[in-house]
Amino acid sequence: MLQPHHDGSALHVSTLTPSLGDTVRVRLRIPIAHDEPLEVLVRSNPDREPFFNKAVHIGTAGAYHWWEAEIRVANPVHRYRWLVHWQSGQTDWINQEGVHRIETRDDADFALVAHEPPPAWATDAVLYQVFPDRFARSAQADEHPTPAWAVAAAWDDPVVGSGPGVSEQLYGGDLPGVEAHLDHLVDLGATVLYLTPVFPGDSNHRYNASTFDVVDPLLGGDEALVSLVEAAHARGLKVMGDLTSNHTGDTHAWFRAAAASEDAPEREFYYFHEGGTYASWLGHASLPKLNWNSQELRDRFIEGPDSVVGRWLRPPFSLDGWRIDVANMTGRYEGDDLNAEVRQIIRRTMLDINPDTLLLGESTNDATDDFQGDAWHGAMTYANFTRPVWGWLSVPGSAAFGGLGMARSVIPSYTGVDLHAQHQRFVAGIPWRTRLHNMNALDTHDTPRFATNALPGAVPVALGMAVSLPGIPVVWAGDELGLTGVNGEDSRTPMPWATLDEHAGTIALHRELLALRADQPALRGGGMRWVHVGEEVLVWVRESAESSVLCVAARGFYDVVVEEGVLSLEGEPAPLFGDGGASTFGFGGLRLTGSGPSFAAWSLPGVEVPRTDDEEERELLALLDENASQDAALAHGEPAAPTLTAAWSKDTLHED
Repeated sequence: MLQPHHDGSALHVSTLTPSLGDTVRVRLRIPIAHDEPLEVLVRSNPDREPFFNKAVHIGTAGAYHWWEAEIRVANPVHRYRWLVHWQSGQTDWINQEGVHRIETRDDADFALVAHEPPPAWATDAVLYQVFPDRFARSAQADEHPTPAWAVAAAWDDPVVGSGPGVSEQLYGGDLPGVEAHLDHLVDLGATVLYLTPVFPGDSNHRYNASTFDVVDPLLGGDEALVSLVEAAHARGLKVMGDLTSNHTGDTHAWFRAAAASEDAPEREFYYFHEGGTYASWLGHASLPKLNWNSQELRDRFIEGPDSVVGRWLRPPFSLDGWRIDVANMTGRYEGDDLNAEVRQIIRRTMLDINPDTLLLGESTNDATDDFQGDAWHGAMTYANFTRPVWGWLSVPGSAAFGGLGMARSVIPSYTGVDLHAQHQRFVAGIPWRTRLHNMNALDTHDTPRFATNALPGAVPVALGMAVSLPGIPVVWAGDELGLTGVNGEDSRTPMPWATLDEHAGTIALHRELLALRADQPALRGGGMRWVHVGEEVLVWVRESAESSVLCVAARGFYDVVVEEGVLSLEGEPAPLFGDGGASTFGFGGLRLTGSGPSFAAWSLPGVEVPRTDDEEERELLALLDENASQDAALAHGEPAAPTLTAAWSKDTLHED
């Protein structure tokens, strides 16, 4: 796609971690073969008032002209877009959705985020999700009596996927069992162990906590968590816990006290109605909803080092972050909307204890409004990645029950064009920094397994997309073995450790693709450009100053011609994964051929950006200062002559 481009990466933004009041340089590249620009402006929105800054032409590199402007970060989330006036008389707006002839909404603009940034390690993360009851059972698990609520199951018993017994079927997996298999995670290429809840609850999933004060004795108790985290850290793994901030279980000590007496201090922790009824999650009486108007609840649960959020991040437990369950519904009930307050307090507590912790929130549909960088570092969401990938790479019309959120529980039939459109629609409103930390999950413990309904041969394509599109890849334990499941409960199959050799092929596939991401910095933090969007094939490139990676995801046969000037090429691309063909022609053109389903990746050179000496830098600063003096008039629509220069600025292109 030969069109102007900007994204939030270091190629185009001078810093990814600005503070309020900072001046940030932003860059737009325009293909030389495109119409000649008459003027380039960046339109930002300080205090929700449109303001235009003129850009200067800083030079030409490869097949692109580069333009640069300055933005002063006036708000914690400072939005901006580009406006190009062409010699032809046309104008284009450029925002996160793409290039538009007509004016666009603010909510799809690029964003500079001045909130505290995510931990540095998160950009390189690969999450491995473990459901403790189903991952591995240690010898000491035999010492634990089966609780009254549970029905004991042998490790090779079939999973009860629906109806009575779903939540009561207990296989007895525990944390020592997880610790015994940490080397499997390391060998696979995971960097973060994500544990679903470990607190006691009268179910195998433990999302109905009866207390947040101790680790479930069935899992080995507090000592087992301490030992697991220490062993994980010794292997270079982070460990992320799981909290339910929307509700507790109805057996929780807080709720029992609240239900027993209207005078109990815990009464205000929940939404009680006349007659003793109460609000609950989606009407499930076993999951009473928390009322975050209560300061006492905030003190006990989320605020300060001794709160639930704080205590488990401190030694000796030392968790490296939280995934918050039902984050989208937390603090929201009828006339109340305390979601922002709650999430910001959680993050503030985490920052005070350990700034190097990660906070992810579950929001399975449109996560845009809540994920602007004020608290959540990324979203566990299905709308921008999971559902469109399923729509393109699954057997059309297949059933998809459970938490995936498919309309009518049926997988739609998407083309690659549809996938691209839905993906762009749902990432356009999310700041780049947040987008890098959204979970690219093919499936989770709440959904069917992707492999259940995947087209033959589609798993490598989907996994390739998970590791190469912006975001954090997620491996739901068992995916690397090719396990299936028709809904969330059915997908919680105990790990078949005794038959790993039978799954060597899928394990090797996961290992190879996760290694590809680990070996290629551009796949982790590089910019993102779509190169070709077709019904049967998608082509994109992840770019940095040092290196780039070209990716092809195909559902069927493809023969794609990438016109000259779109990519930075020096000779033939070097293959990194897959069997697709890539041959150059002319001055930087590329022909891509192959059949699908398949995923392929090639190494490309880094993106060349004009650079300057000190004298040119001084010229650029003078021009930017001159432009700044005209910007107030320009903001209100007064005409200004374009300013052109060949200068370039020092930047952070080579930061890790």
